[in-house]
Amino acid sequence: MSSVAERTASKPAVSRPRRSKAVLLQGTVIALGFVVLVAGFGLIAGYYRPYRIPTTSMSPTIEGGDTVLARRADGASVGRGDIVIFQEPLWGNAEMAKRVIGVAGDTVACCDDRQRISVNGVTIDEPYTQVGVGPGTGFSVTVPEGRLFLLGDFRSNSLDSRSHLEIASGTIATSSVEARVEATVMPTSRSRTHERTSAFDNIGGPKAHSPGPLRPAVYAMAGGAAVVVLASAVGWAVSVARWSRRRIRR
Repeated sequence: MSSVAERTASKPAVSRPRRSKAVLLQGTVIALGFVVLVAGFGLIAGYYRPYRIPTTSMSPTIEGGDTVLARRADGASVGRGDIVIFQEPLWGNAEMAKRVIGVAGDTVACCDDRQRISVNGVTIDEPYTQVGVGPGTGFSVTVPEGRLFLLGDFRSNSLDSRSHLEIASGTIATSSVEARVEATVMPTSRSRTHERTSAFDNIGGPKAHSPGPLRPAVYAMAGGAAVVVLASAVGWAVSVARWSRRRIRR
């Protein structure tokens, strides 16, 4: 009789299968979140490279000391308005960031009474610039094949194509381009993606690019991390609640 009573008394512990299913579900959710997080990180690591901008020549778009993320790009594929990272031996061979103003065949001229440049006879309104005269005023150049004409957004404080007009009309080779800037990541107070500009859309030809897969990759990382943290927190809370109930029963 006592052995039957012992078996009957030990029968009610039916919650273990449920607990196993809950643990399995939690583990699956955490694993999926981790996969999404790693996929987002891998996308950024595979396509983007960080660059630290040393000068204020691209202010106010990018300030000196900012760290940007730039997507690897062929200089032949960039459009007017894109911000590019490049190294030009004839400009000192340092990594620089400037904005593409003219591509092969364009005629770039400076300036009207409001210090606006023109490309192929079309005056360009550039809301992202700090207006200023800067070096090399009163020019008109035609961009040779396989080359780009670049300016900094801080027009009165940028050593750009205007400073090198005697060398290939101030242009750089498309092969000098390393990447296209798509976001500022540091400092965090200035973090943002750099949306494409429509300033050159009336000209025709190669236009500025929108940010690539950077934003979806960041969302994937943030979402994956949130899922991992939330699932872990829920699992921890459930475990604590069960432990508390057991203590009360005792």
